[in-house]
Amino acid sequence: METKNNLRMDNLLPLPGRANAAPGAVAPAAEDTPDPAYVAQATRAAVEFESFFISQMLKDMRATTREMAGEDSVFKDRVNQDMQDMADGILARQMAGQRAFGVADAILRQLLPAALPPASITPGKT
Repeated sequence: METKNNLRMDNLLPLPGRANAAPGAVAPAAEDTPDPAYVAQATRAAVEFESFFISQMLKDMRATTREMAGEDSVFKDRVNQDMQDMADGILARQMAGQRAFGVADAILRQLLPAALPPASITPGKT
């Protein structure tokens, strides 16, 4: 599965040498530092997923609001729906860049080694 940034899900598999480690086992110091390219790639993918998650949530919230609105309500009018969808996408990317929901952080905690200090996983522009 490829994305527009040529990220592949098979590239986000656990780092070599960690797949067979027992849970809670401490690896040698050389393996405690992950490849910076892997960290950047995993971070980008996690933030993109959080952006998708937020975008989908906003889309569902708007759809529910339209369904619940009365016949003469301004929320029933679909005239500006395309612009609202575009604004929701921009808002979702901004919120994901700030890690507002913590989805990206939860994904990174699973993808990156436990020995990775939290300071090295910094939010950035995607």
